[in-house]
Amino acid sequence: MQNDVVQSRIVTAHDGLKLYVRCYGDWDAGKAAAAPRPLPVLCLPGLTRTGADFDTLAIALATDPLRPRRVAALDYRGRGRSDYDTNPANYSLPIEATDVLTVMAGLDIAPAVIIGTSRGGLIALVLAMTRPEVIAGVVFNDIGPVVEMPGLLRIKGYVGKMGAPRDFDAAAELLRSLFADQFPKLTAADWLAAAHRGFREDNGRLVTTYDPALAHGLDAIEPDKPLPALWDGFDALVDKPLMAIRGANSDILSPATLAEMQARHPGLDSLTIADQGHPPLLTEPQVIGRIAAFLARCDAALPSST
Repeated sequence: MQNDVVQSRIVTAHDGLKLYVRCYGDWDAGKAAAAPRPLPVLCLPGLTRTGADFDTLAIALATDPLRPRRVAALDYRGRGRSDYDTNPANYSLPIEATDVLTVMAGLDIAPAVIIGTSRGGLIALVLAMTRPEVIAGVVFNDIGPVVEMPGLLRIKGYVGKMGAPRDFDAAAELLRSLFADQFPKLTAADWLAAAHRGFREDNGRLVTTYDPALAHGLDAIEPDKPLPALWDGFDALVDKPLMAIRGANSDILSPATLAEMQARHPGLDSLTIADQGHPPLLTEPQVIGRIAAFLARCDAALPSST
C-alpha cells in the first residue's frame, strides 16, 4: 500500500463502535476550486471481507492523472480493524446500512458512487429504498436483487468454520481448496496474497479478519428459504447510473438476474469477467479502466455533486 496515497480514519457508529475506513487520495485538494471535484467513491466489501480488497482499484482511482478521486473503503463492524459487536444480531443489513450513512456523513462524501461487492451491493439496495439521495451511482460487483441459493449455501458452509491454519502458506492452500474452481487461473502468489488479506496473527495463531459470529446471520438460510428479492431497491435507482460486473463462474449472480437488471435499467453498463467467480477481483487494468469510465459517466450525470 502506498502510504502517501492512503490514510486511516475512524468513524464512530451510532452505538459507539469504532469503524475503520481507508481513505485514498488527496482529500483536501480542490476544496476551493471553482469547478466541481470528481465524485467521491465509497467501496463496500463482501460479507466477510475488508476494505483492503479494493486497494489496487482504490489506488488507481485516487492517482488517476486526469481525474484523481477521493476513495473510501470501509471495514464493516466485526471485520478488519473495526470493532467487533458483542451482539451478533447487529451484523445485519439495516445496521450496516446505518453505519454506511454514518461514515458518509463523517467523511462528508454524500452523494458518492458506491462500488459494492456482494454484501456491499445489497447495502446499496437498502440505501436506495431509504436514502437514495446519498447515491450518485452504483457498481454492483457480482451481486443483484436476487441472490442464488447454491452460492448462499456454499458461503454458509465455510463462514466461521475456517479454523486456525498453522501459517500463511497453509491459509493460502485452504483458500485455494475452497475457491480454485471459481478462480482457476490464480497463481500461488495470488492465493498467498489472499491469505494475508483474509487472516491475521493473534497471539501466535492465525485467525480470520472477521468475527466468526457472522455465521449466525446465515443460520436461517436453507434450500427452501431464499433471501427476499430486492427489486424495489433496484427500481429505486432508475435515475442513477449503474454498472454490474459478473464473474463468469459466479454462483451468486446468475445470467438471468443480470439480464433482468439490464431489462429494468437499459442504461446499465454490464461486464462479465472470464475465469473468475464470486466475486471478481477488480484488479486488472482493463477492468479498472471500465470502472473509471463509468465513474466519469456518473460525474457527467451529476455535475454539481461536489
